[in-house]
Amino acid sequence: MANDSYLVGLIGSGIGPSLTPALHEREAGRQGLRYLYRLIDIDTLGVPPEAVGDLVRAARDLAFDGLNITHPCKQLVIRHLDALAPQAEALGAVNTVVFDDSGRAIGHNTDVTGFATSFARGLPDAPLERIVQLGAGGAGAAVAHATLTLGAGRITVVDALPQRAVDLAISLNRHFGDGRAVPATPDRLPELLTTADGIVHATPTGMAAHPGLPLPVDLLHPDLWLAEVVYRPLETELLRTARALGCATLDGGGMAVFQAADAFRLITGREPDAARMLADITDLAGAATAPK
Repeated sequence: MANDSYLVGLIGSGIGPSLTPALHEREAGRQGLRYLYRLIDIDTLGVPPEAVGDLVRAARDLAFDGLNITHPCKQLVIRHLDALAPQAEALGAVNTVVFDDSGRAIGHNTDVTGFATSFARGLPDAPLERIVQLGAGGAGAAVAHATLTLGAGRITVVDALPQRAVDLAISLNRHFGDGRAVPATPDRLPELLTTADGIVHATPTGMAAHPGLPLPVDLLHPDLWLAEVVYRPLETELLRTARALGCATLDGGGMAVFQAADAFRLITGREPDAARMLADITDLAGAATAPK
């Protein structure tokens, strides 16, 4: 018999503004579930990211049904889990933990599937032969896996920290085959974007706390598509600028929704209504940015 009551949490740093709790609770309410989603902020608790293992064990002891995991704990949590789903194992990062009936903690990654679903829905006809990706951090790893899974020919990974781009490219080539990913430094962007099909933006630039553009505006041109990962605000300066130039664009709201929907499904075993959740993200993001 399926549960009708769930206790879920989010472990991470600075997670107060997250819209994930509201996305889960709204959908649960529509399905007649009692769903309590708690924030477990390591900053508020005054503990380091390495304490994530203790927090996962405490959640299990307190009969939590599942957890979401975010920055900076997505990789650190792995050693504290009992098993990994294939996607999480390939990526080396976990954003969802489900406690099974025997109490085992199983790690999943719904960032990959979330971005893939959003991209296929929002830019279905986008050419994928040559992609330039900005950012090689945790979000960058997830979206690179997603775009290569969707059939991208080659991704050039650009990061201000060159070794991080190198490491991600090596990992991607190990999983998808030699030559599917190459690293590059930001100074090569003018050359790379001349022949690229599209840009995936996976850095924090454009968030409310990190305003601005991640690249010079004059490098954008109408033959490029642009997929954004940032979802607060839904319309970043980068998206607005690219759209004004005639680029096809995809905001970060779809990834936020579909990763949450996939996590909801894993935790509850119930099918979420993604269309309703897409309406939720527009409403929630708009409310979060409205003048007080």
